[in-house]
Amino acid sequence: MTRASGTQDGPVVLSKEGLPAWLDPVVRVVETVEPLQLSRFLPPENGAGRQSAVLILFGEGERGPELLLMERASSLRSHAGQPSFPGGALDPEDGDPQADGPLRAALREAEEETGLDPGGVQLFGVLPKLYIPVSGFVVTSVLGWWREPSPVDVVDPNETARVFTVPVADLTNPDNRATTVHPSGHRGPAFLVESALVWGFTAGIIDRLLHFSGWEQPWDRGKQVPLDWRS
Repeated sequence: MTRASGTQDGPVVLSKEGLPAWLDPVVRVVETVEPLQLSRFLPPENGAGRQSAVLILFGEGERGPELLLMERASSLRSHAGQPSFPGGALDPEDGDPQADGPLRAALREAEEETGLDPGGVQLFGVLPKLYIPVSGFVVTSVLGWWREPSPVDVVDPNETARVFTVPVADLTNPDNRATTVHPSGHRGPAFLVESALVWGFTAGIIDRLLHFSGWEQPWDRGKQVPLDWRS
């Protein structure tokens, strides 16, 4: 297995070797899920959209399985103050967007935003590309196992407000789940965890992973939380 690294010259590869057994349901999701099972927003057929990638990184903390998230700086023009997976647009040095470019971009962005050591990450899967109409990004979600955890924190306050992990147990807890209603009228799943409201694309992906992995618990979809819930 080639170890994932943001500085290696060879290809970045995917490997399921040696993953913890609790990740088996997530691996099955990666192998079987169809694009429309994740979102109705698929990449434009004409090829429009800016290629980007996010890292969905599973680790294991004191309370069991967890996910790495970050909160974007409030000064950003796009998705300001919004919790998200580490990630961003592909750069030319990341390589072919149809090959390992998204893998490299996900690791590079995670390192730039959180200080994560890419060498401790084992990438094991890629979800179908999805589209974010409001920003025009075509997003590849890259899944990884934090095989060798490294310290993480804010690298550039102009880009990131904070970096944090969320236990999967908190994400599946029905008390922490709600529905957000965007001013446009769009409704979507949300999570109230770690003093943050996780919504939008990130919450949608987490919601679908929990659902198709069988981890989801019944929750009150009628419970609504405004996007300005802290105001």
